[in-house]
Amino acid sequence: MERIGLFIDGANVYAAAKRLGWNFDHRKILDHFASQGRLYNAYYYTAVPSSIDDKQKRFIDALTYMGYTVRTKVLKESTDDHGEMHRHANLDIEIVTDLLSTVDLYDVAVLLTGDGDFERPAEVLRARGKRVVVASIPEMTSYELRNVADEYIDFKDIRAEVERPGYRLPSEGRESGTREATRPFYMTAAADTDER
Repeated sequence: MERIGLFIDGANVYAAAKRLGWNFDHRKILDHFASQGRLYNAYYYTAVPSSIDDKQKRFIDALTYMGYTVRTKVLKESTDDHGEMHRHANLDIEIVTDLLSTVDLYDVAVLLTGDGDFERPAEVLRARGKRVVVASIPEMTSYELRNVADEYIDFKDIRAEVERPGYRLPSEGRESGTREATRPFYMTAAADTDER
């Protein structure tokens, strides 16, 4: 039975869910990928504000309770030349560190991201004899990452297995009001920076 390491780029997955207009059930994601073999560990990477409120803490606590190893990074704020405030946090280094430092503990790395920055780490994993599975949506997946993966999973194809029923997100095309009002804390970094 293959050992599976699950690595979830929280901001990327949320952005995909927003495009799809439906949300993910993180427990179902665990169950779905655990059913493919023996889940070694599941990592969830997310940005957090410097002052975490109760809702944010409950979200992180819930992920931990489900069995995720949660990695966080505090959002940094900066002002651009036009006086607009931007928040950013990049967890790529944390993801790559976990991918490579635990490489002997899994046979298959499942990456829930479409970020092309992971092309080279995926190549390194394959050179080490690991299988690399990438899951995202085509419009948010870089050609390079999809090309280097052993298998690509479109979230639309596993919707029945991983959707959080009855919980819809406003899609990008139908969103009303301000973006900031509907954006959860862990999504701010991905929306305000162009990391892909």
